[in-house]
Amino acid sequence: MNICMVIVNFANFMRFFVIISALFLMSSCGPGMNKILKSKDAAYKLKMAEAFYTKKKYNKAQLIYEDILPYYKTTPQFQDIYYKYAYAAYYQRDYAMAENYFKTFLESFPNSPKSEEIEYMRAYAFYKQSPKPELDQSNTFKAVGFMQTFINTHPGSVRLPEANRILDDLRKKLEIKDYKSAKLYYDMGFYRAAGVSFAALLENFPESQIADEYKMMSVKSYYLFAENSIIDKKAERFKSVMDECREFLDRFPESKYKADIEKYMAMSQTQIQKFNNNEQVKKTS
Repeated sequence: MNICMVIVNFANFMRFFVIISALFLMSSCGPGMNKILKSKDAAYKLKMAEAFYTKKKYNKAQLIYEDILPYYKTTPQFQDIYYKYAYAAYYQRDYAMAENYFKTFLESFPNSPKSEEIEYMRAYAFYKQSPKPELDQSNTFKAVGFMQTFINTHPGSVRLPEANRILDDLRKKLEIKDYKSAKLYYDMGFYRAAGVSFAALLENFPESQIADEYKMMSVKSYYLFAENSIIDKKAERFKSVMDECREFLDRFPESKYKADIEKYMAMSQTQIQKFNNNEQVKKTS
């Protein structure tokens, strides 16, 4: 069998699979659902959608809401229908679609009394899509942005404590991801990159409970970078390590890593002195 036949057979299989899936979905809704969707009575459909929504049968409610949205678009009921339509997606854990519906709600009804709630829910939908720290954090960044905007624009909201808790949770996840990246650089022996990454961690999360550890790891990484540098660069880079050590001691005078930092400072001083002695020997010889 040649490749063209394989492609044709695969395409036929996929069409068959889509048809079977659609038939299964319709049959799972039951004969009553088919009757509702085929009805020409929009008011009846709305009544049934509301009944399904109340019973938490959100998949059926959403199908009917979607069907009747065009009928009610210019009516006073449209806002409430779209509100429940968006939540039906959310309750089915289709957070990407729910976020899109929440966004459309805000664009369509900017002055709605429910706009604060929906702004929060849009940010929350991104939060629900935030993955483990090891994965791409695009949705986490979006959740942080939208949740911070919500906090800034609704300082008196009853949702503020929960919004702040979620924001802390999201930032912790980003901190963990950045820490793992910096540690990976260190473990792979990319000491300059590790030093820069740990320094960035401290800058981005200055209130972290382990901020002194980030600074210590930055010092340690820069020391190893200097130690592995070419001769002509060693003295300059060990001086930079000493500057980093002084900065650490000023910022974290009571840190448990104080002794480690003093050790790196002393070793850097020894390396600089050794370099200076070698230079003196060269000049006198």
